[in-house]
Amino acid sequence: MDCSEDASVIQEPPDPEVLEVDPTFRYIRYKEVIGKGAFKTVYKAFDEVDGIEVAWNQVRIDDVLQSPNSLERLYSEVRLLKSLKHSNIIRFYNSWIDDKNKTVNIITELFTSGSLRHYRKKHRKVNMKAVKCWTRQILMGLRYLHSQEPPIIHRDLKCDNIFINGNHGEVKIGDLGLATVMEQANAKSVIGTPEFMAPELYDENYNELADIYSFGMCMLEMVTFEYPYCECRNSAQIYKKVSSGIKPASLSRVQDPEVKQFIEKCLLPASERLSAKELLLDPFLHVNGLTMNNPLPLPDIVMPKEGAFGERCLMSEGPPTARRSRPMSVDLDEDNNLPIVTFSDNSGSRCIEVRRAKRGNFFVLKGEENDENSVSLILRIVDENGRVRNIHFLFYQDGDTASKVSSEMVEQLELTDQNVTFIAELIDILLVNMIPTWKTDVTVDHLIHSQLNQNSRAHQNGAKPQKQQDETTFHDACESVRHSWNSDCPRSDEEDKQCVDATKAEDGSSNKEKEEATEPVSLEEEERLRQELEEIEAKYQEELKEITRKREEAIMKTTTKLSQMKIEQ
Repeated sequence: MDCSEDASVIQEPPDPEVLEVDPTFRYIRYKEVIGKGAFKTVYKAFDEVDGIEVAWNQVRIDDVLQSPNSLERLYSEVRLLKSLKHSNIIRFYNSWIDDKNKTVNIITELFTSGSLRHYRKKHRKVNMKAVKCWTRQILMGLRYLHSQEPPIIHRDLKCDNIFINGNHGEVKIGDLGLATVMEQANAKSVIGTPEFMAPELYDENYNELADIYSFGMCMLEMVTFEYPYCECRNSAQIYKKVSSGIKPASLSRVQDPEVKQFIEKCLLPASERLSAKELLLDPFLHVNGLTMNNPLPLPDIVMPKEGAFGERCLMSEGPPTARRSRPMSVDLDEDNNLPIVTFSDNSGSRCIEVRRAKRGNFFVLKGEENDENSVSLILRIVDENGRVRNIHFLFYQDGDTASKVSSEMVEQLELTDQNVTFIAELIDILLVNMIPTWKTDVTVDHLIHSQLNQNSRAHQNGAKPQKQQDETTFHDACESVRHSWNSDCPRSDEEDKQCVDATKAEDGSSNKEKEEATEPVSLEEEERLRQELEEIEAKYQEELKEITRKREEAIMKTTTKLSQMKIEQ
């Protein structure tokens, strides 16, 4: 009996999640509903031939036959989807009528993250670079529709009808049920969603530029998270405002002047409104220094040199930091440059950070308890040019010393030998604060006690300690480090500020003075930097997993070879 005969005899038990199979047995429909419209329901489905998930759009025949308009919408969508092929228009696969179940079925591509409206509400903190990327894709889809002969008008463009694959930011226009082929100079039917309808739609005399008005309202929804004209109670109130030229109240709440200006261009009267092709050339859509083909710079993983500690250290080198509020050209006096020690808690594990500057270079050492016998160390160095180097190291309490580990770090990071003692002091200061019984390898008492004595004398004399005079330069280094990598031990904003203003609290400086000591950062800039930090951390974790996987594979391969050699012997 051959394989085909076996397959016909042995039947798999039915999958309770599968509700329906198409007549060709290619597509299977699951229970999961991923969308519901005015006259259709969208289910998750699977294409067994191509092995991909798809969307199964289903309409009940009885529902559409009761409304001639709904039937026309259905035929229009199927007809258009079959004819359109563009990377920013939802892709059509197949369609059929099921006479037995009285349904019309349409298979289209599946968007894992749903509509742009749902996605935007789920991810509220998104950099303007991403919003511009979505905007460009929507406009490219509209440009394609409007460039057809004759032009195709969507007529119901809104974030509910725009879909996104969140794993790589792909955006496509869908739900073409109200779309029309403009066979004459102007279309003549009132149709669409009132909040997004252009004024000329109500006059039943419009062209493809009506979609641009709707697109402007989509932009407004993307940046404000609310429907336009949500202040209105019904469609009549919306119509009255639109026909009177009154813009949505949410437009006044757009803080970014460039975003607001771009939206207003889309909402101009039809005679002044730009086309999708022209809007794509607008300077607003040019990503400042960060194009879609030139992603954010992230730290590169650097393979360590061969050595005694090679298997338990991981290195990375970040790009030069572009953000610096003031130059870091002042060389600090080593004798007066005392370390700053801060403490935090990371999910119940104690985390200690030691910061110190040396001749224009800034050192940040972080330590966190790994287990009873080891401490995870991360040393980050920012030099005068903003170059950032990181080394992650596992320190074993029963066998390692600060000097040994420091020597390895200096060799791996290609630093001068003069830094061995300096870094060893950082390690021992951290370990003394983390492990009360720790016996230091180098002398650090003078660093700890001198700092206490200096601050005490300064407090008695009413003068500011030397550390505060140097903190302007040290603050720049902290900002450079924070700009180029994400913190491994989460701290509150107050704890972060203490890292660079550690001595201000001792002389009674007010919170107001602390705020004036640093330059204000806009919310957009702060959000952009936060996103960079998140991407850097994500990239680091990804690379770390990959290196760990390769190491395990190499160990397994070598172990296997060793076992084979022993067997052969």
